Amino acid sequence: MPDFSFCPKCGGPLVERERDGRLRLICDRCGFVFYRNPIVGVAVVVLEGGRILLGRRAGSYRGAWCIPCGYVEWDEDVREAARREFHEETGLEVAIGEVYAVHSNFHNPKQHTVGVWFLGERTGGELRPGGDLDEVAFFALDTLPDDLCFPTDRLVLEKLRAEE
Repeated sequence: MPDFSFCPKCGGPLVERERDGRLRLICDRCGFVFYRNPIVGVAVVVLEGGRILLGRRAGSYRGAWCIPCGYVEWDEDVREAARREFHEETGLEVAIGEVYAVHSNFHNPKQHTVGVWFLGERTGGELRPGGDLDEVAFFALDTLPDDLCFPTDRLVLEKLRAEE
């Protein structure tokens, strides 16, 4: 359960109770139910000449590689979030294509995310690391770095290799 003790609506105490077949935090005072829902993440798969663009993490998961990704903001369209996050992390502008994969991420026990990987095509910009990344580089699908940070990126990369 999350580390919350008080209701965000009335400030009353949250108590763990069974509801809908699950343990949920429920406010003793106003009855508010705290639903612990996943966060949506987006990533963009850019392939050029049979190589994929990956980024090396500078903050969390420091030193490990990933498909450039980030979170969708509250009032943001998922495709716009993918375009924004990709630009922040790589310096490149991209046209967002079709959804390539969707996976639930359970690698972090404190935060469940649902990731959406889009195909993308470079339309401009200058390749440079930014945001959560300290390096960006293209890799052949058969010579990927060993230190990938997200298990779901591995699933996406395996799917790409299988389609080669």
